[in-house]
Amino acid sequence: MEFKQKDVFVHGIHPVLEALQSGRTIDKVWLQEGVLQGQLKDLLPLFRARNIIWKQVPMAKLNSLVRGNHQGVVISVSAVDFANLDAVVAGAFEAGEDPFILILDGVTDVRNFGAIARTAACAGIHGILVPEKGSAPLSPDAVRTSAGALLKIPVCRTQSLYGSIKVLKNSGLKIVGATEKSVENVFDADLSGPIALILGDEETGLSPDTWKLCDAHVKIPLSPNGVGSLNVSVATGVIAYEVVRQRQKQ
Repeated sequence: MEFKQKDVFVHGIHPVLEALQSGRTIDKVWLQEGVLQGQLKDLLPLFRARNIIWKQVPMAKLNSLVRGNHQGVVISVSAVDFANLDAVVAGAFEAGEDPFILILDGVTDVRNFGAIARTAACAGIHGILVPEKGSAPLSPDAVRTSAGALLKIPVCRTQSLYGSIKVLKNSGLKIVGATEKSVENVFDADLSGPIALILGDEETGLSPDTWKLCDAHVKIPLSPNGVGSLNVSVATGVIAYEVVRQRQKQ
């Protein structure tokens, strides 16, 4: 995986076309308003084909992003390339290991994302799955917060979290959702075997769709004198290492 110390901006019609054809992950697209014609307009079907949303902005905005002739188009390329979920799961099985996938359902804070990735790498998690929309960006800040872990652990992005979770279920992974609404203590739950652990946003928790797909729900026991909930990155560490503990006992 490649990491840049700042956002990677690509500008100009032909460089943008090359980025599209290379399959690189494109985070954002800015198009100059009022000039969607000719070769610039020809880019639109290519953006649509990859479900990339663009934003029309004044020329001054484009000039603030890059220097030189941008020809009315600037894109932001992800600092980290995404991995293929099927390949990550297959790679774990082929290595003789039970896949351990971490799913983040609506975690949008960059610092939490980075801290979670650092924990995931230390716990031997094989990959992190995030939705295309409603997730923290894989920005240089996230990479720095992760202490470089985001350069090592595969991160997979999906247009349909629901569909990808169903694929994991069909691949034999047990889907476990972390939620304070559960009646089962995480330290009493069976977390052995192939597993996918889902953690949601601190405010809203798991989305209804992901909740329904879970084979089990677990909670972390908290003191009644506490503040009510753990930070999502801390909760990830607690549950991930319970999985590690159970695997070491096998």
